Amino acid sequence: MLTTPQVRAAVAHSLEAEDEYDPFAEEGEALGAALDADTLADTVLGLVQQARLAPGDEPWLAALALPDEDGELAPAGELVLPGSAFEQVMREGELAACDAELAERWGEQPLAAVGVLAGFTLVRATDVVLDPDELEPREGDFTEPDDVGVLDAVDVWCEDVLDRLPQTPVPPVATEIVAVRDLDLVDDDAWPRALAMLAQPPLRDALTAPVRVLLPDGTTETVRSYTAWWLRGHPVLDGRRPAGLRAAGGDPLLAGLYEAVDAAGFEDEQVLRALGVRTSVAALLDEPGGAAELLARLADPDREVTPAQLHAVYGQLADLEPEQVTLPDDVRAIVDGEPTVVEAGEALVADAPDLMPLAEADGRALLPVRPTRAAELAELFQVRRLSEAYPARVTSQGDPHEVPEAVRELLPGAPLSYIEHEELLIEGEDELDWRYVDGTLHASTVEGVAAGLAWAAGHWSRRFEVAALLEDLTRTEELARARWFD
Repeated sequence: MLTTPQVRAAVAHSLEAEDEYDPFAEEGEALGAALDADTLADTVLGLVQQARLAPGDEPWLAALALPDEDGELAPAGELVLPGSAFEQVMREGELAACDAELAERWGEQPLAAVGVLAGFTLVRATDVVLDPDELEPREGDFTEPDDVGVLDAVDVWCEDVLDRLPQTPVPPVATEIVAVRDLDLVDDDAWPRALAMLAQPPLRDALTAPVRVLLPDGTTETVRSYTAWWLRGHPVLDGRRPAGLRAAGGDPLLAGLYEAVDAAGFEDEQVLRALGVRTSVAALLDEPGGAAELLARLADPDREVTPAQLHAVYGQLADLEPEQVTLPDDVRAIVDGEPTVVEAGEALVADAPDLMPLAEADGRALLPVRPTRAAELAELFQVRRLSEAYPARVTSQGDPHEVPEAVRELLPGAPLSYIEHEELLIEGEDELDWRYVDGTLHASTVEGVAAGLAWAAGHWSRRFEVAALLEDLTRTEELARARWFD
């Protein structure tokens, strides 16, 4: 009975005047007395309750006239449920509440089913043509659940999406849009509660799931969801726009590069990422354009970065494929021990510790990275490595010495011998403590021998232990016991 044409007509015209007949009279019976708005509302709500309808099951019910908080009739879809989650986050005065006595008598289920807002509402639409000029609200007595035109600034979102896609002769199509409407009605002070609501199913997917876009040539792209896009551009997190902030207490590698925001009590990393909050370098690099954003911030001289931080960040950047990174004009490098912004072409990847004194003496700009990723970082930035810029051929003469057995046990794979120099000179008459070249270690000091052996064996962190052992071989057992706790 609820979905008969007579009932639908009565609901559609319930604001205009009292019905001229009873739409619930049995067919063939005499027309009943006219129903007033209150009687019609109670009758429809009773049928809705009996049918256990959920919000959106019968969207035309949103046109049903219900009394608001002042006793005036208004469409159900333009009212908010008193005491509901949505009323608690809504800006005061945006929507009228439905009559409190009516709400108490019927409760949330039937009222929400006829369109009274109790929580955020989803818009679901398929095969949406991404033409901003066409994304307008449809005319009608009620808002249809697939009407993307009701979304605040949806045309601007569409334009932003099109800017990120290849230009096409005809507009692309979003295969499905799932979006949260009425975000513009939330009070500025209520965003912590509102975000907690949005982070829960079924609203969560509208925030975190990207939108799949079909291009005219049959290929597909993914773009940021409307809900994530809208939230990123508004002061919803600690009174600030979330995009470009970092979660306080998160990845320390982002310190100085992004302004921190207190996200305490809201540690859902996937939701924070959807909002544009930077949680880690790895998550940032996983986003489209993330590498370019990170490099741009590294190249901003007003942002503070430590040498250790730079070393770790470049280590993660080196894991990317070259096609994932647009070559930067400027990079952050270490010059005279300080992180400094320089032209990319001036930088060298620091790949050889024995050559560091030469580079530092010349004031060269060095890109720090773990040795195993030096070649990849040089390829990524299209710059030379330190070992390529300084051939550093050894010119002095020295005497060969065997590496003590205790040291070889400590450093598996270390050279069996080294060349000891009184003064280790290289071309240009520069002097070094050690030089490892073409599989041969040259050194002029105990520390140089230790460093060179550790480097050659691939155990750089053992160099100080090796030096201690070379100074006093009687410490072999003592140092071996200490390694129990490595």
